[in-house]
Amino acid sequence: MEHVDLLKELLETPSVTGSEEKAAAFVRAHLADVADEIETNTMGSVHATLAGTGEGPTFMLAAHVDEIGLMVTYISEEGFLSVAAVGGVDAAILPGLRVDVHTKKGTLRGVVGRKPIHLITPDERKNVTPIDKLVIDLGLPAERVKEMVRIGDVITFGVGFEEYGDGFAVSRAFDDKCGVWVAMRVMEELAAAGRAKGSYVAVATVQEEIGTRGAMTSAYGVNPDVAIAFDVTHATDYPGIEKTKYGDIKCGGGPVIARGPNINPIVFERLVAAAEAEGIEYQIEAEPSVTGTDARAIQVTRGGIPCGLVSIPLRYMHTPTEVAALSDLEGAVKLLTRFALDLDEDACFVPGIALPILDSDDDGEVEEPAASSESYVSIEA
Repeated sequence: MEHVDLLKELLETPSVTGSEEKAAAFVRAHLADVADEIETNTMGSVHATLAGTGEGPTFMLAAHVDEIGLMVTYISEEGFLSVAAVGGVDAAILPGLRVDVHTKKGTLRGVVGRKPIHLITPDERKNVTPIDKLVIDLGLPAERVKEMVRIGDVITFGVGFEEYGDGFAVSRAFDDKCGVWVAMRVMEELAAAGRAKGSYVAVATVQEEIGTRGAMTSAYGVNPDVAIAFDVTHATDYPGIEKTKYGDIKCGGGPVIARGPNINPIVFERLVAAAEAEGIEYQIEAEPSVTGTDARAIQVTRGGIPCGLVSIPLRYMHTPTEVAALSDLEGAVKLLTRFALDLDEDACFVPGIALPILDSDDDGEVEEPAASSESYVSIEA
């Protein structure tokens, strides 16, 4: 896969929720020579804009740059750290894990300690040790720990990116820095293609893991005509996952296009049309309620923003060993680039008013009926 070094560097840049500054700086630096304008709002989300060539809707592609992690809550007299979860951390995966503690004076390697099996009673072995009962050992004297570490310092899993198997990669924080990588790559592809008709805004949102907070302020501030949230979704192609409940989603099966009440139906149809026009393999996921993504905030911002959701399948979400197929990421870049290029001044996203089904003529060109570009349509009684 091209640009894999960029993906690796972004994934390995620490960005625990509420402490996304280094990853945000990475995004700004990478897009500095591509975007026409880059701003960072007071929440810390990055908005990078590529101006369009003419009349067309402003399209925002949002992906969250924060990752789950831990936070220091207490330092014992012996120099061991007690911690709390930032985001959805599974306590069962933590014992024995190597971690990085990010302090003002540098990064410290630590290990999550627990009593060895020889010293654990049979009853204790049956239970998951709660996070507040675990400790982090920095291998340093207590006075040195207290000099370096402050309450509130954040901690990431001490692992990075690695390609393995046949086209797969494993890393922490694919959720959702891979989406930020996609948003940056789409901007590069649009610039190389001569730009879209309308402006494209790549947004790296913060604090998604604790309630899509960055998406709320970014969607309000950008106020786009149409938006897509990009995230990861659960792959169901490994043992123990119930497909009748969670759908049939495969790593390597292409990007996943969501459908449901959180999704504007015209945006959904346009995404499907873009995938088919480009010959991109894609999957559809049913989302019968509000999603746990930035789409939930974007859709109901201001008077409502037509919003879609594209994801890549991910195995073992919210663990240090999240697994993705690199081909799905490449497919997502092609899909969203085509979606942006197909937007023009006649695009309408009002359900029941716009005619969303796009047909291809004999030359493979997409034809669509003219429609109003207004955000709402009035009909006389």
